[in-house]
Amino acid sequence: MTTIGFIGSGNIGTALGHATTAAGYDVVMSNSRGPETLADLVGQLGPRARATTAAEAAAAGDIVVVTVPLRNYREVPVEPLAGKIVIDTNNYYPDRDGHIAELDDESTTTSELLQAHLPDSKVVKAFNHIMAADITTHAAPAGTEGRRALAVAGDDTEAMATVAALIEQLGFDVVDLGPLAQGWRVQRDTPAYVTRLDREELAEAARSARRYRDMS
Repeated sequence: MTTIGFIGSGNIGTALGHATTAAGYDVVMSNSRGPETLADLVGQLGPRARATTAAEAAAAGDIVVVTVPLRNYREVPVEPLAGKIVIDTNNYYPDRDGHIAELDDESTTTSELLQAHLPDSKVVKAFNHIMAADITTHAAPAGTEGRRALAVAGDDTEAMATVAALIEQLGFDVVDLGPLAQGWRVQRDTPAYVTRLDREELAEAARSARRYRDMS
């Protein structure tokens, strides 16, 4: 069985922990404060879950979810994630993260920053444009009319397919945005951000997204 590691156990990490354990995955949770602070969460998640350090979660996971405030992305362990699929859920909020010049001038994207930090990993952007609570409450079986869709972006085709399959298993359709550089199409202030859309609607919302420089 695939093990999913979590670097970050905030709202999105917790919601994905519940969704993935319910789907039969083993999960390894971590945060910046130490595994002892995750005892209650692990108890809620049940026997498939355990808590460790971030480095240990990175080493243990076959797939690893990075869901930390963007300002902390350089603290994500590098070596244990070499060769692995890394799901990036991050968004850029200057009020929280401070200003990051490359994102302010739109010369890169949040996921490309993480990919540069993890040069030997296969980063896939996903789960950044859905509210945490909706991860469990909006899930629906395949074929359900109006089933919510989620977007993925990445530079590795096989990694993208693996993450897309996970998203489908968790109860959502998938829209492929293409390479990591296109991940901005579902960032904050775009039509797709935290909005419930089916596959066709999400694809159209992504196409209609505009860069901040074009919105001023």
